[in-house]
Amino acid sequence: MTPDARSLRDKVVVVTGAGHGIGRAVAERFAAEGCKVVVNDVDADRVKEVVEGMKESACLQYPADVSDSSQVQAMFDATIAKFGTLDVLVNNAGLINTTRHFLEADEAWWDRIQAVNLKGVFLCSHAAAKIMVRKRSGAIISMSSGGATKAHRGNVAYDASKGGIEAMTRAMAVDLAPYGVRVNAVVPGFIRTYDIDDEEAARRGEVAPLRRMGMPEDLAGPTVFLASEDASYMTGVSLVVDGGALIQQRSPQVDTFPLSNYPVIP
Repeated sequence: MTPDARSLRDKVVVVTGAGHGIGRAVAERFAAEGCKVVVNDVDADRVKEVVEGMKESACLQYPADVSDSSQVQAMFDATIAKFGTLDVLVNNAGLINTTRHFLEADEAWWDRIQAVNLKGVFLCSHAAAKIMVRKRSGAIISMSSGGATKAHRGNVAYDASKGGIEAMTRAMAVDLAPYGVRVNAVVPGFIRTYDIDDEEAARRGEVAPLRRMGMPEDLAGPTVFLASEDASYMTGVSLVVDGGALIQQRSPQVDTFPLSNYPVIP
């Protein structure tokens, strides 16, 4: 048994946006570690499918829109009614197909992205924190993006929401630390969370020093680590999991020392 498994077995974990992609991989990993998992997504069919795939685990399926305060509160009330406590919240729910040039933006576009990506993190974190502070322990982990500190073209609202998440992570960490609640973020890189062909995946993966796109499962381990006792002295941190993409001065395609100049090692 690993240290992570010892510290997480029987813990109660809420994972939002767990119907597919990163959220699903994270929920499945927590279940594999012996946790009791609340699987949330706005799509009820996806929630049902994920829970059915974790038959041996103690799960609660709870479809809800994280931008709606009444639905969020009802989800956490149902969690307490079912499991009696809450140990970990993973804020993963978010809109990702949001591209629009700034000059073509409108108020409705902006408001919807902020409502799900940023307000949803606030609502869920606030509800979770009120439970966790009473027991003087807990971990809140939010999914950010490289767009929090670097710019995506055509994604002003998305990048603003992710920058807000990292600012919230730091501020909540300071506010909640005296109560034993840790708050951290995970920063995914190029993650293959939707259908693209192998050729396109290889092309996009060339941007990262590790020369591949990430898979949703690549985020599960770091998220579980931040929830575990192994990370008990970590709070306010944004943990980057991107194959090295953000550490570069330039991408390989335009670097002054291209990959073709690397030594060939037999």
